[in-house]
Amino acid sequence: MSSTAIPAAAELILPAPAKLNLMLHILGRRADGYHELQTLFQFLDAGDELGFALRRDGEIHLHTAIEGVPHDSNLIVRAARLLQQHSQCPLGADIWLDKRLPMGGGIGGGSSDAATTLLGLNRLWQLNCSEDLLASLGLSLGADVPVFVRGRAAFAEGVGEKLQPVTLPEPWFLVAIPQVLVSTAEIFSDPELTRDTPPIKVRNLLEGGGRNDCQPVVMKRYPEVRNALILLNKFVPTRLTGTGACVFGSFPNEDDADKVARQLPATLPSFIAQGSNISMLHRKLEILDRK
Repeated sequence: MSSTAIPAAAELILPAPAKLNLMLHILGRRADGYHELQTLFQFLDAGDELGFALRRDGEIHLHTAIEGVPHDSNLIVRAARLLQQHSQCPLGADIWLDKRLPMGGGIGGGSSDAATTLLGLNRLWQLNCSEDLLASLGLSLGADVPVFVRGRAAFAEGVGEKLQPVTLPEPWFLVAIPQVLVSTAEIFSDPELTRDTPPIKVRNLLEGGGRNDCQPVVMKRYPEVRNALILLNKFVPTRLTGTGACVFGSFPNEDDADKVARQLPATLPSFIAQGSNISMLHRKLEILDRK
């Protein structure tokens, strides 16, 4: 994960937090090919960072190149243009990205960047769009974008867009990053994927339970993920987040997480972060609103 400093030209700097899927059940496949899910989202106090500066010419310029992602295909640029078109805003923006979260990790990097762009430009352009509208725009960019727009830990259903806020414990997490890019489309099209898990009530879930239905398929297809799960499971119960590749275990405090992190091999990068029921993006926006 390369880190690029955001220049002083940025007028607004906002975080784009990571998330974990604490569980992920697949209930069935819909006629449109999407899957009916139940999942539990919680944010982490770690993530990317974006900088924004106003342009008067209506141009959207993302100044940070992402390898393998053309400028106009980047979710940040797509989010900016979508908001611009919907609001008929004549303004543009220069955008910089300090990319810290891994691509294809299942911790929401691209979706979180898109949500931060929607909320950041809504503020910079003084559009005063509602959270509901921004979440609706976000859904057209990806199923995970609305949860980042709303910024609250949530039980999600449908394709992940029906959100019910929940209050969860906020432990410390050790997140390991197997060095492989997992294809979400590949996992969801695998014939061996479980697609008939019975629905669960949110209160039962909060009492404990749940699993990640994608985990067996990902372990079979990606030895790097399987090996990371086996290794981390020696120290703490470990689970895949989303379709991976990242895997995580929870700890009551940072020191306990750090002791395990120091025993992981250099070939398995990791980071430690605390779970959070309110995203650090929304905490930052609240601080700015009070100024």
